[in-house]
Amino acid sequence: MAGEDFDARCRRLKLVLSDVDGVMTDGRILLLPGGEEAKAFHVRDGLGLVLCREAGLKTGLISGRSSAEVARRAAELRMDVVRQGVRDKVACFEEVLAEMQLDRSEVAYIGDDYNDLGLLRRVGLPAAPADAPVEIRRAAAFVTERRSGEGCLRELIEAILRARGDLDRVLATAAGTA
Repeated sequence: MAGEDFDARCRRLKLVLSDVDGVMTDGRILLLPGGEEAKAFHVRDGLGLVLCREAGLKTGLISGRSSAEVARRAAELRMDVVRQGVRDKVACFEEVLAEMQLDRSEVAYIGDDYNDLGLLRRVGLPAAPADAPVEIRRAAAFVTERRSGEGCLRELIEAILRARGDLDRVLATAAGTA
């Protein structure tokens, strides 16, 4: 989605939220001997979240699963909202809105599967990765060209920052040229 509506939605944003499995990862969960699990995160998504913060936006995640790996990655990226093991993402989202004193129009969310649908229908800027089911992509105002775990969160963040007029400034800061 591009154009004035998208730009206006982006200018209202104060918080960018993401699902984890199927957005920040490719959705695969590696079960290791001893009961441990492993996930692979795309480094570009991480830098995207740093750029988001540089632009003055809060970041966070709402995930149906819980793992130490996600907690560690969220801490490394200094995410403002970290909610794991969430059964009702809509109720969790409402709690986040109340705690942060935000309106739903001030939040973007990227999710990839049916358990994200209710939340996608409530946020100001719903987004989905390219490989999400068709119903999820239909609910999204922005569908990335990148697939799950391949930098789709970064693609969304760059589109948001570009629409807000923040991208060049934060890129210059990130490159150490500002």
